[in-house]
Amino acid sequence: MNFQDSRLMEEASCFECCIKCLGGVPYASLVATILCFSGVALFCGCGHVALTGTVTILETHFSKVASDHAMLTDVIQLMQYVIYGIASFFFLYGIILLAEGFYTTSAVKELHSEFKTTICGRCISGMFVFLTYILGVAWLGVFGFSAVPVFLFYNMWSTCATMRSPMANLTNIDSICVDVRQYGIIPWNATPGKACGSTLGDICNTSEFYLSYHLYIVACAGAGATVIALIHFLMILSANWAYLKDASQMHAYQDIKMKEERELQDITSRSKECLNSYT
Repeated sequence: MNFQDSRLMEEASCFECCIKCLGGVPYASLVATILCFSGVALFCGCGHVALTGTVTILETHFSKVASDHAMLTDVIQLMQYVIYGIASFFFLYGIILLAEGFYTTSAVKELHSEFKTTICGRCISGMFVFLTYILGVAWLGVFGFSAVPVFLFYNMWSTCATMRSPMANLTNIDSICVDVRQYGIIPWNATPGKACGSTLGDICNTSEFYLSYHLYIVACAGAGATVIALIHFLMILSANWAYLKDASQMHAYQDIKMKEERELQDITSRSKECLNSYT
């Protein structure tokens, strides 16, 4: 064998090794992890900045007395800290689910070899199914909650668009108002509590309003992407758990079959020995 033939054999073995490694990658879990990371990043990052812009708008235009919106400010700060926790938790949880996908894929790929799934592994997979289901339900609530500020900002934006329309010339612009007190954001004794006419138009033209409005939309889309990712994870985990269960049953069947074959061989060998002894 010359040097060129040995080199070709090494390249073929490396190619086979790469194909084997790529075959063990859980692509479904990888896609779900990327979607989950993207959704959580959009929700947490855009939501944090949008909440800060909302406080600025309220303090500047709707509640100029600090004591009137002190509770709202504390709630928003608490929500921002919760966002930090959500980002950290889902970063770790996504990595754990991806690792579980690698483990389950290896278990299925090695179904007919020496690899055996344990009861602990199947219990962990079942626990992840239950936890992902709970998180999916919770994120449905987060998705619905994140749509509320989008609705409020859309009302303000549509009101400003109405004032700029030709039909607004038929009415008094100062009579067109947006009162945020009716949404329960600030108390009824907050001053001024509402914005009308040109003041409302100026608010809609500020960078804080424009940026916060679009960031809330992106955050809502991120929450929706996270819900889709968790549903995707739930389907993957359920299928993986079923595969692990089938793998354990297959290994149990193979063990029983091997024991029966050994017993049959022992009986056959003993019968031959008895016949030989008689003859």
